[in-house]
Amino acid sequence: MKATIVHESRGRMRLRLKQKTMTLRQADLLEAWLRSQPWTREAVVHERTGCVILTYAGKRETVLSSLAGFTWAGAEERITLPSHSTRELNRAFQEKLVSKVTMKAAAALFLPAPLRIARVVWHMIPFLGKGLRCLWRRQIKVELLDALSIGISACRRDFGTAGMVMFLLEIGELLEDWTRKKSVADLAESLSLHVDRVWLKTPAGEVLTPIGQIQPGDQVVARAGGIIPLDGVVAEGEVTVNQASLTGESVPVAKRSGGAVYAGTVVEEGECVLEVKQVSGQGRYDQIVEMIQRSEQLKSAAEAKASSLADKLVPYTFAGSLISLALTRNVTRALSVLMVDFSCALKLAMPLAVLSAMREAGKQHITVKGGKFLEAAAKADTIVFDKTGTLTHACPRVAKIIPFHGKEEAEMLRLAACLEEHFPHSMANAVVEEAKRRGLRHEERHAKVEYLVAHGIASSVDGEQVRIGSAHFIFEDEKCVVPAEERAKFDALPPEYSQLYLAIDGVLSAVICISDPLREEAREVLSALRALGVRNAVMLTGDSPRTAAAIAEQLGMDDFRAGVLPADKAKYVAALRKEGHTVLMVGDGINDSPALSEADAGIAISDGAAIAREISDITIAADSLWELVRLRQLAMALMRRVQNNYRFVIGFNGALIGLGAAGVLPPATSAMLHNLSTLGVSLHSMSALPLPKAE
Repeated sequence: MKATIVHESRGRMRLRLKQKTMTLRQADLLEAWLRSQPWTREAVVHERTGCVILTYAGKRETVLSSLAGFTWAGAEERITLPSHSTRELNRAFQEKLVSKVTMKAAAALFLPAPLRIARVVWHMIPFLGKGLRCLWRRQIKVELLDALSIGISACRRDFGTAGMVMFLLEIGELLEDWTRKKSVADLAESLSLHVDRVWLKTPAGEVLTPIGQIQPGDQVVARAGGIIPLDGVVAEGEVTVNQASLTGESVPVAKRSGGAVYAGTVVEEGECVLEVKQVSGQGRYDQIVEMIQRSEQLKSAAEAKASSLADKLVPYTFAGSLISLALTRNVTRALSVLMVDFSCALKLAMPLAVLSAMREAGKQHITVKGGKFLEAAAKADTIVFDKTGTLTHACPRVAKIIPFHGKEEAEMLRLAACLEEHFPHSMANAVVEEAKRRGLRHEERHAKVEYLVAHGIASSVDGEQVRIGSAHFIFEDEKCVVPAEERAKFDALPPEYSQLYLAIDGVLSAVICISDPLREEAREVLSALRALGVRNAVMLTGDSPRTAAAIAEQLGMDDFRAGVLPADKAKYVAALRKEGHTVLMVGDGINDSPALSEADAGIAISDGAAIAREISDITIAADSLWELVRLRQLAMALMRRVQNNYRFVIGFNGALIGLGAAGVLPPATSAMLHNLSTLGVSLHSMSALPLPKAE
């Protein structure tokens, strides 16, 4: 790249490219390339002037060497740009705005009066048409107010006011359309894959292929620094994948042959060939993007209220105009009142505030599927936690094995591992890993195995009926018994551990004590949530009451439920809601899915079961429960902004109506101030929410 350094200070330089013109694509490409460099802190490219503002860390010589080696062809090979460019959106808006202002100025300066009047009359047609359609449908809406103000001005031969009002309305509509599209585009951009071509592996070698041509079963090559373009499994090679864009996890994950990889994650080290399982538009990451773009269907009550209130206030504005006319006999004052309505600001600012909050949540590695879930997170007074994988790290280990009925410890562990290895979940994995650690090899001695979710496993081994699972499954469902002479031993089981019960032919034969360390931050997070207004924290677990009570006390829970099944969790959440509570449910497993659906907002841990993430309304990062506190803070900040918007819109526009009725503001000024206030509150709604400093 040939460029001149125009200005330079420590860690920052401003360059001007030697090439005379730069396309929008080239500007996007250069900016994306700069931001992909390890030394870049911030990079901004101005395509009109050909200038680059670069903030960097590291040695100046390294930066200059990299810039000197930049080529457009090389950047095209390495960088994939999104299909929709925010730069193009901004350019289109700027061109429309300049065009409208230029035409207005040219008409005012160069057109003779008859042609100016003809131009105004021509422009009136669509505005009057919208107003007549409102009358035809017997609706008093903003379009009717606009048509009346323009029509009355024209009838009074005040074509200047009519033309200015239409100009301001068109500018306001253009600005509103841009702010809305910009907000949605920014939100989509934060989740965009930025992949349009991939390296397809063929018998003839690797071929750079448009992503739309890839089919399930094709093999695609992914290298260090590249993005996994599609959902699939590793067919060859070994890579370290950063899944932060999807799960929020900061620690890269090793993926080997047979390991699943997901679109949007980044290869940090290594190279692999992946077999595509789902094509573009079908993968989980694409589903999240599609969900975000559909999120306006999930309006919060605040958004619905704003929309409803905006429509209800239109007749009052109309009535105010008529009253002003009746009292003052001054048409100008009545027109000044007609120029103002509450609809534009209320209908635009509230959704923009929600979209901005959702974008802010995305930056915090929190995925929210709609505004109403943020509202629920702000209003919630009760939060319900599943224990395993939510309050714990979901990396359990066998702490001890307590044999019963004359059985040997090693043999019971061997038998348990033999059954559990076929149905991997966190506790089953702990049993299998403990058997491996002790060097216990087990042969396939069992008949058909039946696995009951959240219950246990039933099988037959050497003619004996073997059951392993929770206390509810063993003692209530299967009616197994504790040997009478070992009742005291059973009652003395350590309460701090979760327990798997192994029974043979209806008699308890072993208890496997599982230790699953609690998250270090769990107790502090609960305290922080209480400080933010959450009154009740409840833990649901399949553990025995003794174990659940010990854990709940350690965490400082307000309540707990032990030995619960998936249906029990959902019923408990439903009961809380019937009592009038606003409930958040936090879980990560298949058995949490019914409760997640039942809550006002279901929150899934990002590395939990896929079905839990699909059903949940909000997904948080797996590495820290502090994300819950951040979610609550963000949601409360959103609701404060919404209330502030209400007060500003009602107060400011009410003042405009009063000043217009008093004759202080002419119609054109009233319309200008109204549109400027709408733009101002919309831009404020798009800005970042004020949040406390992160923990």
